[in-house]
Amino acid sequence: MTLETSIEYVKGIGPERAKLIKNVLGISTVEDLLHFYPIRYIDKNKIYKIGNLQESNIEIQLRGKITQVQEIHNGKIKRLTAKFNDDTGSMDLVWFQYSKWLKEQLPVNREVFIFGKINVFNNQFSMPHPEIEIDENREKDNRLKPIYPGSEKLTKRGLNQKFFQVILRNICKEIPTLIHENLPDYLIQSMKFLSRQDTYLNIHFPENNEFLTKANQRLKFEESFFFQLGFGLKKAHHKTKSQGNPFPIVGDYFTDFYEKHLPFELTNAQKRVLKEIRLDMKKPIQMNRLLQGDVGSGKTMVALLTMLIALDNGFQSCIMAPTEILAQQHYNGIKDLLKETSIKVSLLTGSVKASARKIIHEELENGELAILVGTHAVLEDKVRFKNLGLAIIDEQHRFGVAQRAKLWAKNKIPPHILVMTATPIPRTLAMSFYSDLDVSVIDEMPVGRKPIITAHRREKDRTFVYNFCRDEIRKGRQIYFVYPLIEESETLDYKNLMEGLEYVMQSFSEYNVAMLHGRMKPDEKDTAMNYFASGKAEIMVATTVIEVGVNVPNASVMVIESAERFGLSQLHQLRGRVGRGAEQSYCILMTSDKLSTESRTRIKTMTETNDGFKISEVDMQLRGPGDILGTQQSGVVDFKKLDLVNDAVIIKNTKKIVEKILEADPLLSRPDHQIIKNYYLQFYKGKNKWSKIS
Repeated sequence: MTLETSIEYVKGIGPERAKLIKNVLGISTVEDLLHFYPIRYIDKNKIYKIGNLQESNIEIQLRGKITQVQEIHNGKIKRLTAKFNDDTGSMDLVWFQYSKWLKEQLPVNREVFIFGKINVFNNQFSMPHPEIEIDENREKDNRLKPIYPGSEKLTKRGLNQKFFQVILRNICKEIPTLIHENLPDYLIQSMKFLSRQDTYLNIHFPENNEFLTKANQRLKFEESFFFQLGFGLKKAHHKTKSQGNPFPIVGDYFTDFYEKHLPFELTNAQKRVLKEIRLDMKKPIQMNRLLQGDVGSGKTMVALLTMLIALDNGFQSCIMAPTEILAQQHYNGIKDLLKETSIKVSLLTGSVKASARKIIHEELENGELAILVGTHAVLEDKVRFKNLGLAIIDEQHRFGVAQRAKLWAKNKIPPHILVMTATPIPRTLAMSFYSDLDVSVIDEMPVGRKPIITAHRREKDRTFVYNFCRDEIRKGRQIYFVYPLIEESETLDYKNLMEGLEYVMQSFSEYNVAMLHGRMKPDEKDTAMNYFASGKAEIMVATTVIEVGVNVPNASVMVIESAERFGLSQLHQLRGRVGRGAEQSYCILMTSDKLSTESRTRIKTMTETNDGFKISEVDMQLRGPGDILGTQQSGVVDFKKLDLVNDAVIIKNTKKIVEKILEADPLLSRPDHQIIKNYYLQFYKGKNKWSKIS
């Protein structure tokens, strides 16, 4: 037997059962079975007494005798009952579904162990469908008993807990030939780890709780270690092998803009990040950097200054955004900042007409066009640059790896890559997910920005909220009303939006109201947005289509309807649509009176902090890491033991250990590191879902 052996050849399984297990659990090899970890454990050494039972003893083991077996008929329903006695009292045993065989085989008046969940009714204890073991047949094993993930489909076919316990016990006997060490002795000793063989034995059949804890620690460390090692090796390879165009100079384009056209003083965080980018791009190695910054922290300005450095070195730049609205916002912002310079900027999206597209293609190829802003349209084969030196990707989690790879192919020597995100990612997640990128964080807001005041209001407060909005409009400000849009109930949400629009128009009949939603055509969206942005409409009623990429500095109030239906990151992104000017801004979260515990936590978090990183930590605790990354790349957190929320300390320590190892031995060529290298090449290389593309 080897790790690759198909489970159909494991004693007790066979082809039919193997097919069923594969379909239900996705298990097809012996290695898969070894990684089929128990979800909990039962201490079969502990025996309870009936007289000492409490409601909190959910799952228990008792020792005594079964008596008074009888069938009870109640119309079509029949059940089997029995009394169970020990020296402290008696309780009922119940079977709602049973066979004649069970009734005949019950070991009446013999010493037995029973195990199961207890029910309590009128202070009387009972146990439905108990496991029964006769004393003399009982396995003499003091280890904790594993309980594996199961399903009704498997149990119906006899593949129950007992089945998996027997199968895994047999496989664990083969551990000495199946499991080999993958960490050097010095690391095992310094971390006080169990051997790898003892780890697998104790994760399935722990000697006691202490050994179970140690087995869990080792498995979590391994998952984090080899994951970090993969990215560490990738990063090291990138630093030495990935050729890039060096940008040695900061010239007139940058200096002229910085000295004459910069509209505000950069924050210290922006200056620090620019310095990090500058040092990267000086080298003849491709930059691969993530720029993280909260809503409104000034990432676009950093992106523009970086593009000016590229231009000073004779290279073109492009910035790619996931939606037309966001691309349009970047384009308008950059064009406005560069209006007093001779630098040419163009916008390329799906809705750009063929004639304008042809001009853009020509100007890109002859080098006349310095900066291209666009959506996926930038990736088309027809789009060719004369000399692309810098590619900036905004909200990269919305693009697939294959799409991003196309950008690399736009130049003979791949362009420097700057990835931007306005979704603050929890540090534990960024540490593992982005460990192949150099990370820069803008953790400071521009000078003069007033923190947005966030308030929670209910339906009974609506008149007060509307009066407050009127006061703001009288001061010359504008208002957003946002309604939820959940795809599963799109028709219902559309109805709610229309009803909301009608209600707002009636309540604010003296003002102009614009509307924006996902069903509108691109040119309709642009018209509505421009109507609001120009100040012709005082109110915008919208769905979450405005979550990203709408910049109206005069808008000072964001009213979010049914706020309990939004996720934390959505609420934070929506709130970031206001507070973009110098005036005090407000976000009002309207909810129903009844809130779930989770909704209450989200609303409370929003009213207590404006810090996107703190919000993201709470969000990850509520939703889990997979949701935060989105389905496209959630495979990164497909760990069996490691928990990115609760195991931050393990991830942090592992990262330090990996960095120390690779710093001392970048190619893992030392004799004591061969064990790590060989294991990585055998089990991890190629399993990483990402290529070199950031």
